[in-house]
Amino acid sequence: MPYWSTAGPDQIMTDDELIWRIAGGSGDGIDSTSQNFAKALMRSGLDVFTHRHYPSRIRGGHTYVEIRARDGTVTSRGDGYNFLLALGDSFARNPSEEAVYGDEEVKPLTENLDDLRAGGVIIYDEGLLDDEDVGDLEQQADANDWHLYPLDLRGLAKEHGREVMRNTAGVGATAALIDMDLDHIEDLMSDAMGGDILEQNLTVLRDAYEQVSEMEHTHDLSVPTGSHDEPQVLMSGSHAIAYGAIDAGCRFISGYPMTPWTDAFTIMTQLLPDMGGVSEQVEDEIAAAAMAVGASHAGAKAMSGSSGGGFALMSEPLGLAEMTETPLVLLEAQRAGPSTGMPTKPEQADLEHVLYTSQGDSHRVAFGPKDPKECYEQTRTAFEIAYDYQIPVILLYDQKLSGEYRNVDASFFDREPAADLGTTLSEDQIPDAPHDPTGKYHRYQHDVEDGVSPRTIPGQSGGRYLASGNEHWPNGHISEDTDNRVAQVERRLQKLAAIRDDLDERDQQTHYGDEDADIGLIAWGSQEGTVEEAVHRLNDDGNSVKALGISDLAPFPVAETRAFVDSVDEAIVVEMSSTKQFRGLIQKEVGDIGGKLSSLLKYNGNPFEPAEIVEAVEIEQAGDGAEPAAQTTLEPAAGD
Repeated sequence: MPYWSTAGPDQIMTDDELIWRIAGGSGDGIDSTSQNFAKALMRSGLDVFTHRHYPSRIRGGHTYVEIRARDGTVTSRGDGYNFLLALGDSFARNPSEEAVYGDEEVKPLTENLDDLRAGGVIIYDEGLLDDEDVGDLEQQADANDWHLYPLDLRGLAKEHGREVMRNTAGVGATAALIDMDLDHIEDLMSDAMGGDILEQNLTVLRDAYEQVSEMEHTHDLSVPTGSHDEPQVLMSGSHAIAYGAIDAGCRFISGYPMTPWTDAFTIMTQLLPDMGGVSEQVEDEIAAAAMAVGASHAGAKAMSGSSGGGFALMSEPLGLAEMTETPLVLLEAQRAGPSTGMPTKPEQADLEHVLYTSQGDSHRVAFGPKDPKECYEQTRTAFEIAYDYQIPVILLYDQKLSGEYRNVDASFFDREPAADLGTTLSEDQIPDAPHDPTGKYHRYQHDVEDGVSPRTIPGQSGGRYLASGNEHWPNGHISEDTDNRVAQVERRLQKLAAIRDDLDERDQQTHYGDEDADIGLIAWGSQEGTVEEAVHRLNDDGNSVKALGISDLAPFPVAETRAFVDSVDEAIVVEMSSTKQFRGLIQKEVGDIGGKLSSLLKYNGNPFEPAEIVEAVEIEQAGDGAEPAAQTTLEPAAGD
């Protein structure tokens, strides 16, 4: 039975939360500063959720990180934000309105104002941005009740250390304005640095804090208070995938860098040597996937991956793993495409690419985790399924989940590692297994339970066989015999039914909201948390809505999805895709469901915000054909 989560009040956005955005240029330390500030907020007892925006150009440009912090569970970024620390872009190459990319120096201020809530706070570095740069900011502030605090962060940093420390000054100023103690911030700085650099940063931090504390504060924003019942860790989806792989016994990874898959690859590369494992950066993604297939064939638990364009090159090795029935885990970190597209922006439009790449009647498993917890759990499950059923398993996530940070209970990861190679014969078992007259092991037996024929590892006595990309006899020799072809195909297909039964027992789909609701939302992957908050918000306002989050993309949870759709009058499929790929998958797998599915789509490079989903449901309930105000597309139900 599905688990229904109805708890929601602590997940609904209120005024009692801080949504802090730090904006600057690539090279201004935005990412590291935001991570440390998020950790400080977490250590003070708050739940945190980060959202990262950065340009795809090698030359860099305007970048920001947003941190949402509150007492209670946070599953999504908020609607807008309420505190802006605008450092300006100190690395702007051509700070001129006539330049190709405009005045990049001031963009960290000007390009963030549209999302700032009424009553919000703005700190900007007047040491970099002068009166001419900020233009009519004061008039805009009056119109929106924004509270301006121009500070010479650059000058303060230079006085005590180096200009790059102006982000530290900005954090000190922020802490003063929201009445936040410096203890956790100072502890984190002490953990990360030492010597003169530490002393200079501490001086900058404290000086900015003291100066701003003495100023008149015109706003009423303050840091929330909260507590945790147990120690927390801050991590991204990429960290969770890497930790799940390590704990699942993965000791080999091969790859080629490509945003945003590079995060998980880098973390694994840092961890594996201490585990006795190997990481190989190779010349391209074809080599990466082929090397992982070879490592797995040789007896290692192996993984590779890429983002969309690189994963396209993995199609042939993926098919080889399917035909040779070599266990393999692959990561596919989606980004906006096609081609290079928008490499640092999220999208969910690689779904069909991942499910159907590789020619022929291919056989694979695919998961779409929603958050770091599921990234960890489903990575471990991916290795277990891959090595038990001798099949490639793909984890499909995106730039959003790859780089956003959340706090997780440390105890969640307190579990035993798994080194089991799955359905593999020991040397003691091999003599009793079927062989042909030449002594070759029957690796691809026709009649076996759940379609899984046990494998042997190269070097085992009596375990030799041929592993060919061609269709083959049980001993691996190439075969075009029709009876053998049918037997081998049907045996491989049999695995998927067994895997579906296995996954049903694991209950990887999530349900939340009013179980008896007439309106349902269906989502997958990184958008599930945003849908969850929207459902709670809608129900809190007197609506009756529920949602289904689907993680098992292949084999698809047909029965559970059909039961959900049958239980509502209308189901809205929420996805970051212009071509309705997830809705199409549901229609393909579930069949005729009475024209109940409509679509809420977003493909502008930004993930959904809860208010956009709330708006879509309210439009559907009104039934007046109104268009969403946000950059989303609402497509009504059609014949399924």
